[in-house]
Amino acid sequence: MWQKNHLKCQLHSNYFNKFKPKLTTKMITLKEGDKAPAFSSTNEKGEAVSLADFKNKNLVLYFYPKDSTPGCTAEACDLRDNYHVFKEQGYEILGVSPDSAASHIKFISKYELPFSLLVDIDHSVAESFGAWGEKSMYGKKYMGILRSTFVINKQGIIEKIIEKVDTKAHSKQLI
Repeated sequence: MWQKNHLKCQLHSNYFNKFKPKLTTKMITLKEGDKAPAFSSTNEKGEAVSLADFKNKNLVLYFYPKDSTPGCTAEACDLRDNYHVFKEQGYEILGVSPDSAASHIKFISKYELPFSLLVDIDHSVAESFGAWGEKSMYGKKYMGILRSTFVINKQGIIEKIIEKVDTKAHSKQLI
């Protein structure tokens, strides 16, 4: 009897697993020298922000998973502490995460961040840069932000891509 019920459960499970949504997304593979994808979103103040706003400006566009978490805070604070160097070299900095505007406002205020953060709740900006994908934690797979940074020049060309971000010394990877 046990074997029959076990087999039934197994068949039932296999049947539904066929229809279970897969944790995959079409990844866009950008490389240095590619034109940066156009994007449009809002920042923490609700203002519209797009790549076109940075025409004739250098841009550091960094993707991070979540406001006020240890790694994301270290990364943001490292960029904050070296912000003057980026400005001297003609760079703007823009962070992107799936957090809400309210969360971004608290994060910016608490850590005195001098740059804006984009609200990407639908992860459309992250997807366009290939920064949204499958992750794994404690054996559980889920979709999320793939921490990465794109340095975009005045012509909208990607000059540098960093996929292995050192959150505590990210500025050194960029400057």
